[in-house]
Amino acid sequence: MPDPSIIEIIHQKLGEKKDNFLIPPPVFTTMEGEFIAFDPKAGVIKTKFPIQNEFLNPFGSMQGGMVAAAVDNTFGPLSMLVAPPSVTRRIEMKFSRPVTPDLQYITVEAKLVNRDDRMLTFHADVRDLRGTLLAKAKALHWILDESEEE
Repeated sequence: MPDPSIIEIIHQKLGEKKDNFLIPPPVFTTMEGEFIAFDPKAGVIKTKFPIQNEFLNPFGSMQGGMVAAAVDNTFGPLSMLVAPPSVTRRIEMKFSRPVTPDLQYITVEAKLVNRDDRMLTFHADVRDLRGTLLAKAKALHWILDESEEE
C-alpha cells in the first residue's frame, strides 16, 4: 500500500480538486508500488516495485513495458508533488540489464530536472536493491491548466 503521507501531501496540494483524480491510481496499487522517500527541496522521489510473475516476458525477465510502467508510476506522483496536474507527453527508456525475479524488487529514483513554462522534464534511474543500474528514463510532462498555482 502506498505511503499515506505522500498520498496526503498530493491530496492537500490538489485541494478541492482531489476527488477529480484517482490517488493512488489503480495501476500503482496493482503493481504493489511503495514510496520510499520524497525530498521536496531536491524534487526527488524514490519508489519500490516487486518483480511479479504476472509481469514476466517469455525470457523470464520483467517485460520492458512494465519497467516503463514502474517509471511512469514514479514520474506521475512526483509531477503532482512539484507542479499542477500534468500528463506524460513523452517517455524514453534505455535498458541496461534484465530485471529478473531473483532481484525481488526494483527501485526507481526520479528527479525533476527542469520546468519551462508548462513543460516539466524528469530523469529517473531504475536499480536493483544492491544499487546496480538496470535502466534510465527521461520524460516530458505537460501541465494541464497553466492558470493553476503551485
